[in-house]
Amino acid sequence: MTTTDRSPRMADVLRSLVFYPVFYGTSAVLITLNLLSLPFPPVVLRTMVRVWCTWHRWCCRHILGIRVVVEGRMPDHPVLVAMRHESFFEAIDLPVLLPSPVIFAKQELFAIPVWGLLGRRYGLIVVQRDAGARALRSMITAARNNALAAGRPRPLVIFPEGTRVAHDAAPPLQAGFAGIYKMAGLPVVPIAVDSGPLYQRRWKRAGVIRYRIGEPIAHGLPRADIEARVTAAINALH
Repeated sequence: MTTTDRSPRMADVLRSLVFYPVFYGTSAVLITLNLLSLPFPPVVLRTMVRVWCTWHRWCCRHILGIRVVVEGRMPDHPVLVAMRHESFFEAIDLPVLLPSPVIFAKQELFAIPVWGLLGRRYGLIVVQRDAGARALRSMITAARNNALAAGRPRPLVIFPEGTRVAHDAAPPLQAGFAGIYKMAGLPVVPIAVDSGPLYQRRWKRAGVIRYRIGEPIAHGLPRADIEARVTAAINALH
């Protein structure tokens, strides 16, 4: 039996029952404030998003009992981050982990009212599934423009599996990752995360979520090589 199959403990249930109204109730207020930031420069929205994400991290630590440990360090030059995706935790936590990341997000998310508008303003990049070369170049151009607009380079971030995956699974990377890697012209920093057993469930569990930041992988590798190295690195914690 895996950790994700275990029945919840009463303490997990009680903590989760406190977490949901506290975090999401405050989130509704913060999202309204984010809308009020739209007439101002994008840096105002990015600051407010970081406040929201920091609030999420605080709720995880002090209500759910989830502690975060980061192993390794990010380089100080422009990179393409390839991160494993096990739960909503790392999606919300990214602006705390990384400085104002430019994130490739699936197209369906931009259809959500308000969220899609704020996401575009923040600098999220729409991933068009099965996109041709022209659409892919357009995505990369938009990503580069957003990454450089803040005055200092923002890291580009992609979830190369394309969606959330179970902690015990290691699916192949989506085909679009290799194209983005080739056109971005940047080294790749793989990041493993093991949030699934604690966060990808209705009743969240106390414990430690780890990020493991891998060594940069140079640009220009053949597709088979970059996919194999990224797959191994992002799966290092399961």
